[in-house]
Amino acid sequence: MANDNKYYYILTYGCQMNEHDSEKLAGMLEKMNYRSTDKPEKADIILLNTCMIRENAELSLYGKVGSFKHLKEKKSDLVLGVCGCMMQTDKARSEIIKKYPYVNLVFGTHNIEQLPAFIDRLEEEKRVIEVLDSDKGCIPELPVKREDDHKAWVSIIKGCNNFCTYCIVPYVRGRERSRQAEDIINEVCELVKQGVIEITLLGQNVNSYGKDLSEDIDFADLLKMLDNIDELKRIRYMTSHPRDFTDKLVEVIANTNKVCEHFHLPVQSGSTKILNKMNRGYTRKEYLNLIDKIKENIPEASITTDFIVGFPGETEEDFADTISLAKRIRFDMAFTFIYSIRPDTKAGKMKEQVPDDIKNARLQELMAVQNKISMEQNSKFSNQTVKVLIDGESKNNPETYSGRTRTNKLVIVPRNDDILGKIVNVKINEVQSWTLYGEVI
Repeated sequence: MANDNKYYYILTYGCQMNEHDSEKLAGMLEKMNYRSTDKPEKADIILLNTCMIRENAELSLYGKVGSFKHLKEKKSDLVLGVCGCMMQTDKARSEIIKKYPYVNLVFGTHNIEQLPAFIDRLEEEKRVIEVLDSDKGCIPELPVKREDDHKAWVSIIKGCNNFCTYCIVPYVRGRERSRQAEDIINEVCELVKQGVIEITLLGQNVNSYGKDLSEDIDFADLLKMLDNIDELKRIRYMTSHPRDFTDKLVEVIANTNKVCEHFHLPVQSGSTKILNKMNRGYTRKEYLNLIDKIKENIPEASITTDFIVGFPGETEEDFADTISLAKRIRFDMAFTFIYSIRPDTKAGKMKEQVPDDIKNARLQELMAVQNKISMEQNSKFSNQTVKVLIDGESKNNPETYSGRTRTNKLVIVPRNDDILGKIVNVKINEVQSWTLYGEVI
C-alpha cells in the first residue's frame, strides 16, 4: 500500500512496555511509507497507545480523545485509533466506542501486529474494532522504529502471573510468555551491528524469564549469554520482582562485565501485613535480606524502588513501617504513588479504603523523606568523575545533553554533538536530589 506524503502521530501513555509497543506501531507504519510527525493536525493516522496502571493516565486519555474531535471534522479520512491496555477492559472500551463515535479504530495489546490490515480495512469499513482476550502464545517479530541509534529495548517476556491485588496487568497483558533465547540473542547481535551499545531487557517480570520454556534456562543464564556479545557495552533490565530475585541472579550480575549495577526493585510497602494484602509474595524481612545481599556482593550498586501509599487497610503503623524501611535501605530514588482503585482488581473491592486526605498527607511525608535521602546519596558524587552514556538533548534545556551512568544516575552536561551516543568521562560539579551536573573531561 503506497502512502506518499502521509504522516502518523503516536501518543503513548504508561510504561516502557507501552513505549516499545509504540516503536513497533511506528515500525509498521514506516514500512507502509507513512512518516512521523509531532503535529497531530498534520497526521493522517493518530494512535493513542493507552495505559491502565494509574487512574490519571486513564482520565488524561479521555480528555485527549475529545480534543481530537475537531481534527476528524476537518479531515474525514483521518484514522483516529485507540489501542493498548485500556482497550482490553470492557468498561474502557465501551466508553470509547459509545462516547467517541469518531474514533474509527480500536484494538488491544494482543493484536498490534494487525495494524496494517486494520488500516487497509478502513478503506472499505467505517470502523474497525478488534480486541482479543489473549494472544497465540508467541511474541511476533515486528519492524521497530527506535528513537535512539545507540540504545534499544528488547522484549524477553510478555505478561504476568503474579496477580498483585492492586494491579490489572495480568488481565490486559495476559499470562507470562518467554521468547526463545536464540531469538533474543540474534536480535541483540543484529542491534549491535547497527551501532547499539546499550540494551534494556523488557518484561513485566524479567526474573520469571524461562519458566514457561521447554529448555532449562532462566534470567541469570540469559544475562550470561548476552554478556558475551562483543561490542555491546551495557545491559539493563526492567522490571524485577523482588520475590524472584535469586541468589544465582545476584552472583551472575556481580560477575558480569556489562550488566549495569542498578537494581530497581519495587517494594510497594514496608509493612508485611500490607505486602500480604497486596499478594506480593515476600515479607519485609525477606526484602531487607535481598537488599543486604545485593549491597554485600555489589557495593557500588544503586537501588531504586516503587512505593504505594494509602493501600486499603494501611494504618499509621503500617505507614511508619514504610518510612522506616526507606530510611533503613536509603534508596537512591523512589517512585511514589497514591493507591487508586483499578477496575476488576481485588484491592478495589476491599473494605477500609483510606481517605484521600490521609493518602495525600502520607505521600508528601514519604516524598520529603526520600528526597532528603536521594540528595545525600547523590552528594557522594560531588567532584567525582563518572562514565556517562550521552543520550541526547536534555528535556528542559536544548543547550545541554543528558545521559546515564551505569548505576542509572541522570547526568546533565553542556551540549556537544561529538559526544552523542558515546560513553564519556564526566566530572560532577553540582548535585541535586534526582540529577547530577558536570562537564566532559
